[in-house]
Amino acid sequence: MKKCLSYDDPFLGFLWGVLGAALFSVSLAHAQSYPSKPIHLVLPFPPGGPTDLLGRTIGQKLAENVGQPVVVDNRPGAGGNLGVDWVAKSQPDGYTIVLTSPLIAISPWLYSKLSYDPMRDLAPIALTATIQNVLIVHPSVPAKNVSQMIALAKAHPQRLNYASGGTGTTSHLGLELLCSLTHIQMVHIPFKGTGVGMIGLLSGQADLLLIAAPIGATQIKAGKVRALAVLASQRTPVLPDVATAKEEGVDNLEMPIWYAIMAQAATPKDYISRLNSEIVKALNNKELKDKFMSAGIDATPSTPEQLLAFIKTESARYGKVIRQAGIKGE
Repeated sequence: MKKCLSYDDPFLGFLWGVLGAALFSVSLAHAQSYPSKPIHLVLPFPPGGPTDLLGRTIGQKLAENVGQPVVVDNRPGAGGNLGVDWVAKSQPDGYTIVLTSPLIAISPWLYSKLSYDPMRDLAPIALTATIQNVLIVHPSVPAKNVSQMIALAKAHPQRLNYASGGTGTTSHLGLELLCSLTHIQMVHIPFKGTGVGMIGLLSGQADLLLIAAPIGATQIKAGKVRALAVLASQRTPVLPDVATAKEEGVDNLEMPIWYAIMAQAATPKDYISRLNSEIVKALNNKELKDKFMSAGIDATPSTPEQLLAFIKTESARYGKVIRQAGIKGE
């Protein structure tokens, strides 16, 4: 009569060990063979902006690291959602990834019929960079700092207006957050991009604007607009003399522009791990970090798990602002 193997049989343990080692070897070989062809990095915004600079710089370093071309593919439209949706519906083979902005944490709160679900349809790879926003005013506004601006707004509700790069952008939500935290009322004037919003501010159509610090720095230094505060936890090197909102007495007023790389949700985990490792390596490259720093960009690498937690936190924060202000997507 044959003896059945029990779960604690040494020979069965040996077999499980051999099988486990074999499976690990196959998985390792699978990961090491990836990538074996060009990777497409989708940029969901038009060429020429911060996403373009970030995507092309990171893509170049990533290509050097993995030994395969990284093809940058601009797919703008629907406030960035078109490009993200395209990746969310792509093949989960690790060869199509997207460099996204806070839109993935904002859009689900703005659009009831969003064509993708960021948490369900996308896999986080790595946080890459952060750009700080600065609050600026037209020189005619009699406020030298945030406290004076708040006092002016309280004394004259809805007299002040602010430009933005469009409904639901960080340039919009940052000012709505300010209104919520300080109990003031201002009028929102949405423009098609913060660049156009800057033109509106310079021409006197708008009183205030929240804009990326590296972009606003030129007009600030030229004296054409006045900087009130940086909406961040610390000052930015491109505007070292401009205080943070917290230094000006307003806590929790932070509205950075961050960028993260994502893939289709079903992408193999070993591919995600490889991409994360190589992207983090690229972001820690001194040449890349120096290039970013000179442009007012902070390299902020992360693990996939850290990015997921970060997106959840940001989504909850944006959701609260959007609900309180009753904002709807256009």
